[in-house]
Amino acid sequence: MKTGLVIGSLAAGLLLAVLVSLMLGKYPVGVGDICSFFLWKLLNTRVNLSVDREVLENILLNIRLPRIVAAMFVGASLSISGASFQAMFINPLVSPGILGVLAGASFGAALAMVFSKSWFVVQSSCFVFGFIAVMTSMGVARLYRGNTVLLLILGGVISGALFTSLLSIVKYLADPYNQLPAIVYWLMGGLTLVDGNTLRNAAVPVLAGIALIVSLSGYLNVLSMGDEEARAMGVPVERVRFILIAVATMLSAVTVVLAGMVGWVGLIIPHMARMIVGPDNRVLVPVSALIGALYLVLVDDISRLAFTTEIPLGIITSLVGIPFFAAVLKRADRGWS
Repeated sequence: MKTGLVIGSLAAGLLLAVLVSLMLGKYPVGVGDICSFFLWKLLNTRVNLSVDREVLENILLNIRLPRIVAAMFVGASLSISGASFQAMFINPLVSPGILGVLAGASFGAALAMVFSKSWFVVQSSCFVFGFIAVMTSMGVARLYRGNTVLLLILGGVISGALFTSLLSIVKYLADPYNQLPAIVYWLMGGLTLVDGNTLRNAAVPVLAGIALIVSLSGYLNVLSMGDEEARAMGVPVERVRFILIAVATMLSAVTVVLAGMVGWVGLIIPHMARMIVGPDNRVLVPVSALIGALYLVLVDDISRLAFTTEIPLGIITSLVGIPFFAAVLKRADRGWS
Protein backbone atom coordinates (compact mmCIF):
# COMPACT_ATOMS: atom_id res chain seq x y z
CA MET A 1 0.00 0.00 0.00
CA LYS A 2 1.36 3.43 -0.91
CA THR A 3 2.64 5.54 1.96
CA GLY A 4 0.68 8.62 0.98
CA LEU A 5 -2.57 6.65 0.87
CA VAL A 6 -1.91 5.14 4.30
CA ILE A 7 -1.11 8.50 5.90
CA GLY A 8 -4.04 10.21 4.19
CA SER A 9 -6.45 7.47 5.28
CA LEU A 10 -5.22 7.62 8.88
CA ALA A 11 -5.45 11.43 8.96
CA ALA A 12 -9.01 11.29 7.59
CA GLY A 13 -9.92 8.60 10.11
CA LEU A 14 -8.49 10.72 12.93
CA LEU A 15 -10.50 13.77 11.87
CA LEU A 16 -13.65 11.65 11.69
CA ALA A 17 -12.95 10.19 15.14
CA VAL A 18 -12.50 13.70 16.56
CA LEU A 19 -15.82 14.84 15.05
CA VAL A 20 -17.67 11.79 16.38
CA SER A 21 -16.07 12.24 19.82
CA LEU A 22 -17.25 15.86 19.91
CA MET A 23 -20.78 14.65 19.20
CA LEU A 24 -20.88 11.90 21.81
CA GLY A 25 -21.38 12.36 25.53
CA LYS A 26 -23.99 12.69 28.25
CA TYR A 27 -25.24 15.72 26.31
CA PRO A 28 -25.27 14.72 22.59
CA VAL A 29 -24.53 17.46 20.05
CA GLY A 30 -25.45 17.26 16.39
CA VAL A 31 -22.84 17.55 13.65
CA GLY A 32 -24.68 20.57 12.24
CA ASP A 33 -24.41 22.45 15.53
CA ILE A 34 -20.71 21.56 15.80
CA CYS A 35 -19.91 22.83 12.30
CA SER A 36 -22.01 25.97 12.78
CA PHE A 37 -20.41 26.68 16.15
CA PHE A 38 -16.83 26.45 14.87
CA LEU A 39 -17.81 28.46 11.79
CA TRP A 40 -19.06 31.17 14.13
CA LYS A 41 -15.92 31.02 16.29
CA LEU A 42 -13.51 31.11 13.33
CA LEU A 43 -15.28 33.53 10.98
CA ASN A 44 -17.55 35.37 13.40
CA THR A 45 -20.52 34.89 11.10
CA ARG A 46 -24.17 34.64 12.11
CA VAL A 47 -25.32 31.03 12.47
CA ASN A 48 -28.42 29.24 13.69
CA LEU A 49 -27.90 26.85 16.61
CA SER A 50 -30.43 24.48 18.15
CA VAL A 51 -28.52 24.65 21.45
CA ASP A 52 -27.74 27.67 23.62
CA ARG A 53 -24.46 29.18 22.46
CA GLU A 54 -22.89 29.44 25.92
CA VAL A 55 -23.84 25.87 26.77
CA LEU A 56 -22.40 24.64 23.49
CA GLU A 57 -19.19 26.60 24.02
CA ASN A 58 -18.74 25.11 27.47
CA ILE A 59 -19.39 21.55 26.24
CA LEU A 60 -17.17 21.73 23.17
CA LEU A 61 -14.32 24.08 24.11
CA ASN A 62 -14.01 23.57 27.86
CA ILE A 63 -14.83 19.89 28.26
CA ARG A 64 -14.67 17.72 25.15
CA LEU A 65 -12.10 19.35 22.86
CA PRO A 66 -9.28 19.61 25.48
CA ARG A 67 -9.83 15.97 26.40
CA ILE A 68 -9.82 14.82 22.77
CA VAL A 69 -6.67 16.80 21.95
CA ALA A 70 -4.99 15.44 25.09
CA ALA A 71 -5.88 11.89 24.00
CA MET A 72 -4.30 12.58 20.61
CA PHE A 73 -1.16 13.97 22.28
CA VAL A 74 -0.83 11.01 24.65
CA GLY A 75 -1.46 8.39 21.98
CA ALA A 76 0.90 9.95 19.45
CA SER A 77 3.64 10.58 22.03
CA LEU A 78 3.60 7.07 23.50
CA SER A 79 3.48 5.45 20.07
CA ILE A 80 6.30 7.49 18.57
CA SER A 81 8.42 6.97 21.69
CA GLY A 82 7.80 3.23 21.56
CA ALA A 83 8.72 3.05 17.87
CA SER A 84 11.93 5.02 18.54
CA PHE A 85 13.02 2.86 21.48
CA GLN A 86 12.27 -0.36 19.59
CA ALA A 87 14.43 0.80 16.67
CA MET A 88 17.26 2.09 18.89
CA PHE A 89 17.44 -1.02 21.04
CA ILE A 90 16.63 -3.42 18.18
CA ASN A 91 14.04 -5.11 20.39
CA PRO A 92 10.34 -5.58 19.59
CA LEU A 93 9.43 -5.85 23.28
CA VAL A 94 10.73 -2.41 24.26
CA SER A 95 8.20 0.23 25.35
CA PRO A 96 8.50 3.91 26.47
CA GLY A 97 8.98 2.83 30.09
CA ILE A 98 12.16 0.87 29.31
CA LEU A 99 14.49 3.45 30.92
CA GLY A 100 12.31 4.02 33.99
CA VAL A 101 10.65 7.26 32.90
CA LEU A 102 7.10 6.12 33.71
CA ALA A 103 8.09 4.78 37.13
CA GLY A 104 10.00 7.97 37.92
CA ALA A 105 7.17 10.23 36.76
CA SER A 106 4.63 8.24 38.79
CA PHE A 107 6.78 8.50 41.91
CA GLY A 108 7.18 12.25 41.39
CA ALA A 109 3.43 12.76 41.04
CA ALA A 110 2.61 10.62 44.07
CA LEU A 111 5.23 12.41 46.19
CA ALA A 112 3.80 15.79 45.23
CA MET A 113 0.25 14.63 46.02
CA VAL A 114 1.35 13.83 49.56
CA PHE A 115 3.10 17.16 50.23
CA SER A 116 1.14 19.61 48.08
CA LYS A 117 -2.43 20.30 46.99
CA SER A 118 -1.34 22.25 43.90
CA TRP A 119 -1.96 20.43 40.61
CA PHE A 120 0.85 22.46 39.01
CA VAL A 121 3.30 21.15 41.62
CA VAL A 122 2.13 17.58 40.95
CA GLN A 123 2.64 17.99 37.20
CA SER A 124 6.06 19.63 37.63
CA SER A 125 7.25 16.94 40.04
CA CYS A 126 6.00 14.25 37.66
CA PHE A 127 7.98 15.72 34.76
CA VAL A 128 11.18 16.30 36.76
CA PHE A 129 11.33 12.83 38.32
CA GLY A 130 10.69 11.23 34.94
CA PHE A 131 13.92 12.78 33.72
CA ILE A 132 15.74 11.91 36.95
CA ALA A 133 14.79 8.25 36.47
CA VAL A 134 16.22 8.21 32.95
CA MET A 135 19.38 10.01 34.05
CA THR A 136 19.71 7.33 36.76
CA SER A 137 19.50 4.54 34.20
CA MET A 138 22.04 6.24 31.94
CA GLY A 139 24.33 6.87 34.90
CA VAL A 140 24.21 3.20 35.86
CA ALA A 141 25.04 2.24 32.27
CA ARG A 142 28.08 4.54 32.27
CA LEU A 143 29.56 2.82 35.33
CA TYR A 144 30.48 -0.23 33.28
CA ARG A 145 32.07 -1.03 29.97
CA GLY A 146 30.39 -3.24 27.46
CA ASN A 147 27.45 -3.33 25.11
CA THR A 148 25.92 0.15 25.37
CA VAL A 149 22.41 -0.90 24.41
CA LEU A 150 22.35 -3.83 26.85
CA LEU A 151 23.73 -1.68 29.68
CA LEU A 152 21.10 1.00 29.03
CA ILE A 153 18.32 -1.58 29.23
CA LEU A 154 19.75 -3.04 32.45
CA GLY A 155 20.14 0.47 33.84
CA GLY A 156 16.49 1.10 32.99
CA VAL A 157 15.48 -2.07 34.83
CA ILE A 158 17.39 -0.89 37.92
CA SER A 159 15.99 2.64 37.72
CA GLY A 160 12.43 1.40 37.18
CA ALA A 161 12.70 -0.97 40.13
CA LEU A 162 14.11 1.79 42.34
CA PHE A 163 11.36 4.29 41.62
CA THR A 164 8.65 1.63 41.78
CA SER A 165 9.88 0.79 45.28
CA LEU A 166 9.94 4.47 46.23
CA LEU A 167 6.39 4.80 44.90
CA SER A 168 5.31 1.90 47.12
CA ILE A 169 6.82 3.67 50.14
CA VAL A 170 4.93 6.88 49.31
CA LYS A 171 1.66 4.95 48.94
CA TYR A 172 2.30 3.19 52.26
CA LEU A 173 2.91 6.50 54.08
CA ALA A 174 0.06 8.41 52.40
CA ASP A 175 -3.17 9.25 54.19
CA PRO A 176 -5.39 6.20 53.46
CA TYR A 177 -8.58 8.29 53.42
CA ASN A 178 -7.64 11.22 51.20
CA GLN A 179 -4.21 10.98 49.59
CA LEU A 180 -3.98 7.25 48.83
CA PRO A 181 -7.25 7.02 46.83
CA ALA A 182 -6.19 10.03 44.75
CA ILE A 183 -2.78 8.47 44.04
CA VAL A 184 -4.26 5.08 43.12
CA TYR A 185 -6.92 6.60 40.86
CA TRP A 186 -4.39 8.82 39.12
CA LEU A 187 -2.03 5.90 38.53
CA MET A 188 -4.84 4.08 36.73
CA GLY A 189 -4.69 6.73 34.04
CA GLY A 190 -7.32 9.11 32.77
CA LEU A 191 -7.98 12.46 31.13
CA THR A 192 -10.57 13.78 33.57
CA LEU A 193 -8.32 16.52 34.97
CA VAL A 194 -7.07 17.86 31.63
CA ASP A 195 -7.93 21.51 31.06
CA GLY A 196 -7.03 24.18 28.54
CA ASN A 197 -4.11 25.53 30.56
CA THR A 198 -2.48 22.11 30.96
CA LEU A 199 -2.98 21.45 27.27
CA ARG A 200 -1.38 24.74 26.26
CA ASN A 201 1.66 24.00 28.42
CA ALA A 202 2.00 20.51 26.93
CA ALA A 203 1.41 21.47 23.28
CA VAL A 204 4.84 22.95 22.55
CA PRO A 205 7.00 20.11 23.95
CA VAL A 206 4.73 17.42 22.44
CA LEU A 207 4.58 18.91 18.94
CA ALA A 208 8.28 19.86 18.96
CA GLY A 209 9.29 16.41 20.23
CA ILE A 210 7.21 14.59 17.62
CA ALA A 211 8.59 16.81 14.85
CA LEU A 212 12.18 16.24 16.01
CA ILE A 213 11.85 12.43 16.15
CA VAL A 214 10.23 12.41 12.70
CA SER A 215 13.11 14.50 11.35
CA LEU A 216 15.65 12.08 12.88
CA SER A 217 13.79 8.92 11.81
CA GLY A 218 16.36 8.26 9.09
CA TYR A 219 19.00 7.85 11.80
CA LEU A 220 16.80 5.24 13.46
CA ASN A 221 17.15 3.08 10.35
CA VAL A 222 20.93 3.22 10.71
CA LEU A 223 20.92 2.66 14.49
CA SER A 224 18.71 -0.40 14.04
CA MET A 225 21.57 -2.06 12.10
CA GLY A 226 23.87 -1.88 15.14
CA ASP A 227 26.43 0.56 16.53
CA GLU A 228 29.39 -0.66 14.49
CA GLU A 229 27.53 -0.39 11.18
CA ALA A 230 26.20 3.05 12.14
CA ARG A 231 29.69 4.34 12.98
CA ALA A 232 31.01 2.92 9.71
CA MET A 233 28.40 5.03 7.90
CA GLY A 234 29.57 8.17 9.71
CA VAL A 235 26.75 8.49 12.22
CA PRO A 236 27.70 9.97 15.64
CA VAL A 237 25.98 7.13 17.48
CA GLU A 238 26.26 8.38 21.08
CA ARG A 239 25.12 11.90 20.25
CA VAL A 240 22.15 10.79 18.12
CA ARG A 241 21.09 8.17 20.65
CA PHE A 242 21.29 10.71 23.49
CA ILE A 243 19.11 13.19 21.58
CA LEU A 244 16.55 10.55 20.69
CA ILE A 245 16.44 9.21 24.25
CA ALA A 246 16.06 12.73 25.67
CA VAL A 247 13.21 13.62 23.31
CA ALA A 248 11.41 10.28 23.73
CA THR A 249 11.78 10.64 27.51
CA MET A 250 10.30 14.14 27.40
CA LEU A 251 7.33 12.88 25.39
CA SER A 252 6.77 9.96 27.76
CA ALA A 253 6.96 12.23 30.82
CA VAL A 254 4.43 14.64 29.31
CA THR A 255 1.98 11.78 28.78
CA VAL A 256 2.16 10.95 32.48
CA VAL A 257 1.57 14.63 33.29
CA LEU A 258 -1.53 14.65 31.08
CA ALA A 259 -3.04 11.24 31.75
CA GLY A 260 -1.22 9.34 34.46
CA MET A 261 -0.09 5.79 33.68
CA VAL A 262 -1.40 4.60 30.30
CA GLY A 263 0.12 1.25 29.42
CA TRP A 264 0.51 -0.90 26.31
CA VAL A 265 0.07 1.93 23.78
CA GLY A 266 3.80 2.40 23.19
CA LEU A 267 4.26 -1.35 22.80
CA ILE A 268 1.43 -2.46 20.52
CA ILE A 269 0.92 0.55 18.23
CA PRO A 270 4.44 0.40 16.68
CA HIS A 271 3.82 -3.30 15.94
CA MET A 272 0.54 -2.44 14.24
CA ALA A 273 2.22 0.28 12.18
CA ARG A 274 5.12 -2.01 11.30
CA MET A 275 2.72 -4.67 10.01
CA ILE A 276 1.08 -2.06 7.76
CA VAL A 277 4.04 -0.08 6.36
CA GLY A 278 7.11 -2.20 7.14
CA PRO A 279 10.31 -1.39 9.06
CA ASP A 280 11.38 1.87 7.37
CA ASN A 281 11.32 4.30 10.30
CA ARG A 282 10.93 7.31 8.01
CA VAL A 283 7.40 6.01 7.35
CA LEU A 284 6.87 3.93 10.48
CA VAL A 285 7.37 6.81 12.94
CA PRO A 286 4.72 9.22 11.56
CA VAL A 287 2.30 6.34 10.90
CA SER A 288 2.76 5.18 14.52
CA ALA A 289 1.92 8.69 15.74
CA LEU A 290 -1.28 8.81 13.67
CA ILE A 291 -2.43 5.32 14.68
CA GLY A 292 -1.64 6.06 18.33
CA ALA A 293 -3.61 9.31 18.29
CA LEU A 294 -6.59 7.61 16.61
CA TYR A 295 -6.42 4.62 18.95
CA LEU A 296 -6.42 6.64 22.16
CA VAL A 297 -9.25 8.92 21.00
CA LEU A 298 -11.39 5.82 20.40
CA VAL A 299 -10.33 4.18 23.68
CA ASP A 300 -11.11 7.38 25.60
CA ASP A 301 -14.60 7.37 24.07
CA ILE A 302 -15.07 3.85 25.42
CA SER A 303 -13.68 4.96 28.78
CA ARG A 304 -16.16 7.80 29.24
CA LEU A 305 -19.24 6.40 27.47
CA ALA A 306 -19.36 2.61 27.81
CA PHE A 307 -20.65 2.61 31.40
CA THR A 308 -22.58 4.94 33.66
CA THR A 309 -19.35 5.84 35.47
CA GLU A 310 -16.06 6.57 33.73
CA ILE A 311 -13.55 3.73 33.62
CA PRO A 312 -9.87 4.75 34.06
CA LEU A 313 -8.13 4.98 30.71
CA GLY A 314 -5.19 2.79 31.74
CA ILE A 315 -7.54 -0.11 32.52
CA ILE A 316 -9.15 0.06 29.07
CA THR A 317 -5.80 0.22 27.24
CA SER A 318 -4.61 -2.84 29.14
CA LEU A 319 -7.81 -4.81 28.52
CA VAL A 320 -7.66 -3.98 24.81
CA GLY A 321 -3.88 -4.21 24.46
CA ILE A 322 -3.26 -7.61 26.04
CA PRO A 323 -5.51 -9.70 23.74
CA PHE A 324 -4.47 -7.64 20.71
CA PHE A 325 -0.78 -8.23 21.39
CA ALA A 326 -1.46 -11.93 21.90
CA ALA A 327 -3.33 -12.03 18.57
CA VAL A 328 -0.58 -10.33 16.55
CA LEU A 329 2.32 -12.04 18.33
CA LYS A 330 2.72 -14.70 15.67
CA ARG A 331 2.94 -12.01 12.98
CA ALA A 332 5.02 -9.56 15.02
CA ASP A 333 8.24 -10.53 13.22
CA ARG A 334 6.80 -9.52 9.85
CA GLY A 335 8.11 -5.96 10.11
CA TRP A 336 11.49 -7.05 11.45
CA SER A 337 12.43 -9.47 8.71
